[in-house]
Amino acid sequence: MAAAVALAEVVAALGGTLVGDPAMPIERLAPLDTADARSLSFLANPRYAQQLDTTAAACVIVAPALCARAEKRGAAIVADDPYLYFARLTQWWAARARPAVAAGVHASAIVDAGAVVDPTARIGALAHVAGGAVIGARADIGSHCAIGAGAVVGEGTRLAPHVTLGDRCRIGARGIVHAGVVIGADGFGFAAAGYGDDARWEKIAQLGAVRIGDDVEIGANTCIDRGALDDTVIGDGVKIDNLVQIGHNVHIGDHTAIAGCVAIAGSARIGRHCRIAGAASIVGHIVLADGVGVSAATLVTRSLAAPGQYTGVYPLDDHASWEKNAATLRQLHRLRERLRDLEQMWLRHSAQPPRGAAAAPPGGPLEKRP
Repeated sequence: MAAAVALAEVVAALGGTLVGDPAMPIERLAPLDTADARSLSFLANPRYAQQLDTTAAACVIVAPALCARAEKRGAAIVADDPYLYFARLTQWWAARARPAVAAGVHASAIVDAGAVVDPTARIGALAHVAGGAVIGARADIGSHCAIGAGAVVGEGTRLAPHVTLGDRCRIGARGIVHAGVVIGADGFGFAAAGYGDDARWEKIAQLGAVRIGDDVEIGANTCIDRGALDDTVIGDGVKIDNLVQIGHNVHIGDHTAIAGCVAIAGSARIGRHCRIAGAASIVGHIVLADGVGVSAATLVTRSLAAPGQYTGVYPLDDHASWEKNAATLRQLHRLRERLRDLEQMWLRHSAQPPRGAAAAPPGGPLEKRP
């Protein structure tokens, strides 16, 4: 555990306006409800402002509108965006607590001839760096990692244990790749051959690679497939959660965020600043514009040309009701046809003259008879 830090040191590092004792010691970060007199907490949503009256936190990060209320109970750090401030605080706090990386190659690691490892990088136990690979300054390659031939790891990027970076694949600077990630496995490409009992699948060799930009974070056990001919591309600042599948030749624009268990099929193109919620599925060869949001468990089957939030989730219900509604849904086309027939009948009926009225003959109005 890192040593306690004075509030003045926090503000010096991250900014904000401190109200209270600058020398007050902080030992941990904590949510409002479990904070104690040595904790620093935050309040991002004004709907929970009443928690300021009950929390035991030594100091709370608040917006300017809540400064006076926070000041009544103790110290406060005032920031325009408390949640963003807290996010940066966690990074700063983690960096203080994280042991310094000891540069060098572990005795049990294997670095093949022709690989280039910066003297400030670390190669962990039982890792393998193949020939032609380049490991940048201050990169941290965890134990049991496999870095393929000609692969590149950028400056300051951290690979957790058991990460695989395939041949010729690249990740930029300051990346974070969590345990079990596979970058550069073959994409799922096969051609049908033969007919009937002789039918089989012929593999399409995957000749491309994966190119990942700077400041990208990839969650545990995510798989990013190499391209079939061109590369799979992940832009700068992209954040990918655990257990995400990204197919071959997918392009993901800068600063897009993708939550857990999302599946993106081959050759889909995702724009910049998109948000893909958990368990969503995106079919191949479609395009999502910049700024598209996809709700959880939504199946995206067509291109989305305009920014905005898109949802396609069948509502949850008790099983018996769901079965009834699903049965009705299966009859939707037939019901549509019946409704169209009824509309046509009504239109024909409404166009007829009232009962007892004389019908106009073709060619003009009725003539007045003597």
